[in-house]
Amino acid sequence: MTAATVRPDVPISERGPAPKSIVIAYGFWIFLLSDFVLFSGFFASYAVLGSATAGGPDAKAIADLPLVSGETAVLLLSSFTCGLAGIALNARHARGFQVAMAATALLGGMFLLLEVGEFARLIGDGHGPQRSAFLSAFFALVGCHGVHVTLGLLWLTTMMAQVWAKGFREDVRRRTLCFMLFWHALDIVWIGVFTIVYLLGAYA
Repeated sequence: MTAATVRPDVPISERGPAPKSIVIAYGFWIFLLSDFVLFSGFFASYAVLGSATAGGPDAKAIADLPLVSGETAVLLLSSFTCGLAGIALNARHARGFQVAMAATALLGGMFLLLEVGEFARLIGDGHGPQRSAFLSAFFALVGCHGVHVTLGLLWLTTMMAQVWAKGFREDVRRRTLCFMLFWHALDIVWIGVFTIVYLLGAYA
């Protein structure tokens, strides 16, 4: 008896395995929650070590709000284009999907370039992660998010290639929807980073 033909009067214990789409969605939500737990640990470390500057710069000294505001605007815009890609995915509009995903990739790449530039400036000024516990926590938190964005870009290009080669098959659609959830989750985490690390740091 399949999940599609099961009768509502049949006990749950006798309905057989759940559909694959439900299992994948459930598993991916668990993955996202575990990722939020990971970032929570980095946020907690940053909060504890925020004053451990060892005579070096503090958050106010390193916060470049115009640059980081640009990073934030670029990443949030990439979330918008990712949403457009989701609309095209549901409409099975191949060209619209590819264009929106390419725009998302371009904006994500711009975000990474801005972040790498920020890190290079800090390290060039002698404010690398080895300078103090505060800077170690800063680089760990912001850098972990950057690694996630990098992995997201690799995932994004993979899904563009799969849609181009295989079309909107059900398995491809599921993987693409999982990617979009992941990308939007990165935006949520970055809002936390921008608020706690940069805004609160700059005006502390």
